[in-house]
Amino acid sequence: MHNNLFIPDIVTQHAEEAAFLWLLRNAAVYQPHYNLEDLVELDERINAHLDGLRIAGDAGWEIAQEALSWQEPGEIFTAAVLAFETLQTERWQAILEASMGQPELSRAIISALGWHSIDKIASPINQFLDSNEAEQQYLGIAALAIHRVNPGYRLDKVLVDEHLQLRTRALRAAGELGRQDLLPKILQQIQADDEAARFWAAWSATLLGDRNQALETLKPLSLLLPTPLNICALHVLLRSLDVENATDWLRVIAQDQKRLRYLIIGMGIIGDPIHIPWLITQMENSEVARIAGETFTFITGANLDDEDLEGEKPAGFEAGPTENPEDESVDLDTDEDLPWPNPALIHTWWQKHQAQYHSQTRYLMGKPITAQHCQHILTTGLQRQRSAAALELALMQPSAPLFETRAPGLQQQQQLTKPV
Repeated sequence: MHNNLFIPDIVTQHAEEAAFLWLLRNAAVYQPHYNLEDLVELDERINAHLDGLRIAGDAGWEIAQEALSWQEPGEIFTAAVLAFETLQTERWQAILEASMGQPELSRAIISALGWHSIDKIASPINQFLDSNEAEQQYLGIAALAIHRVNPGYRLDKVLVDEHLQLRTRALRAAGELGRQDLLPKILQQIQADDEAARFWAAWSATLLGDRNQALETLKPLSLLLPTPLNICALHVLLRSLDVENATDWLRVIAQDQKRLRYLIIGMGIIGDPIHIPWLITQMENSEVARIAGETFTFITGANLDDEDLEGEKPAGFEAGPTENPEDESVDLDTDEDLPWPNPALIHTWWQKHQAQYHSQTRYLMGKPITAQHCQHILTTGLQRQRSAAALELALMQPSAPLFETRAPGLQQQQQLTKPV
């Protein structure tokens, strides 16, 4: 009888844990130490807490709804998952009112729409697509895109919409979905004034088969510092060029010492083993040692942990915020989840194995890049490796959708076990 007193606390805990774990997952899909099995496990933990809220019925919704006032992404996601699986439009409206006009919160809504199977969210998606509000249309287009469902004529229409955010998301969706029929319209926008619209137009045009205008647009975008678009631009640009031209672009990047990190990442994108000796020397530089180690793995497939090639954190090294009150740095350690390489051991390993690799050949995780190998990486690789493999496959098959490595883990596993 007294157990009833504890139910609200338990339900509140379910809401808090679901929100926290989603934040963890939202970061994990881009991190270097998570694989698909890890995502499945994390998803199961989230679902367990969502089930706790579902079992609580209206009380579960009310607690999730109360947390909307905090306007935090994890709380938005949790409430949105519960709202969209019902036909109660007042719940949908509560989600929209709490988040509209805030891109970070809109992304949490889209993630919630991606959490359900497409048939379960047909009603809210159709309402969003039929809305006169551009922000709701944005949600509908984005939700269909992450499910890799073609919006048909609706995508054609918003590809030229006056609302910049909606148009930009449509440009991105066209590439994600393999909509080659939209290439002429997309190419008209690769000189757009807005940087994000220009980037996504060029990104999609490249995925859809253009190797001329789009790549020229991506080149300057890959040099911008600092911007989240430059790494994305670097990936699609260097993966679309042949080894010789890609290496020429690395020389442009190398002209500015501030781009050392991007130069190292670029070598991993190209995958030419000719760069391995220089990468080993960069492992002596504590600022870029770990990213150089990851690039070494990207090319050779040698996992530093499995091959006993890990080193120790350099004495006195500090990255990101410190306890020093006079230290103004607030940036987190970008490479926190990467192992420290041991340059001496890696040098010895390379001397033993380098005959297996051939210069002027592009490698990804130790093998030349082929569709079959990329499929294998999608099943077994870490998230950054999987993202690279998905992009390579999309560039090989311009009319095929880009594999979504951020989707719920079970959905991904089911898709990967389907006959090709």
